[in-house]
Amino acid sequence: MFFTRHQGLTYACFSNLSACPDVFHAIFTRLDHGSPPISEETDFSTEDSTRENRSRAARCTGAADLVFLSQVHGTAVSVISSPADFHEAVANPPEADAAISCLAGAGLAVRTADCQAVLLHDPVCRTTAAIHSGWRGSIADIIGRCIHAMKQKLGTDPANLVAGIGPSLGPCCAEFVHYETEIPEKFWKYKDAQHRFDFWQISMDQLRAAGVRESQIELSHICTRCNPRLFFSYRGEKTTGRMAAVIGLKKEEYRTQYE
Repeated sequence: MFFTRHQGLTYACFSNLSACPDVFHAIFTRLDHGSPPISEETDFSTEDSTRENRSRAARCTGAADLVFLSQVHGTAVSVISSPADFHEAVANPPEADAAISCLAGAGLAVRTADCQAVLLHDPVCRTTAAIHSGWRGSIADIIGRCIHAMKQKLGTDPANLVAGIGPSLGPCCAEFVHYETEIPEKFWKYKDAQHRFDFWQISMDQLRAAGVRESQIELSHICTRCNPRLFFSYRGEKTTGRMAAVIGLKKEEYRTQYE
């Protein structure tokens, strides 16, 4: 993962996704025009801030517009496969924690502040996906459910997927004091003696279990709580903003038509 700056915004990119010529993506930081606790210029935590900053993020990435989800820490996957789907989802954010699309120009966005943003791209079928995976999503395997939807709805072969796991709460900070009542026992192998869970490894294993090749997965290795000047962290600040992670297919013709 590396950082870059474009049109006044600083954001992180995955090296593997950046090598795919037909996809745009970005994980925005809190660096621009502000400082902790909240940088309003890059905050996507509320409807007003999302509306105000969405156009900046769309221009920065080259998206026609961005589809934000009404995230509920569930397992629903929104499928955006037509311009009508896109317009409806932009106007009325679907209640889901993952979105998939084969539509060029459509930016898929998830908001995070310790949860993982997992971005997927199938360069063969030309599809993309954005996943919001908090600890509840992880134990419900939102990643596997999203990849299954890509297979069923858009014809993706998981072996072709390129995946990135964004900055999020790391194994250094993901302590769960009440893990025995919150997290199923099959996940306890991912915790250390201080009851800190490695959700990065859980996501890596879920991606592989779904058929993604390990060589095509990139993990940021950046803990949001340990890097409060770069990223929002709910664990670190309790009251905080949200970052946006965006992915979509490039297509100049569609962007011009939509604008």
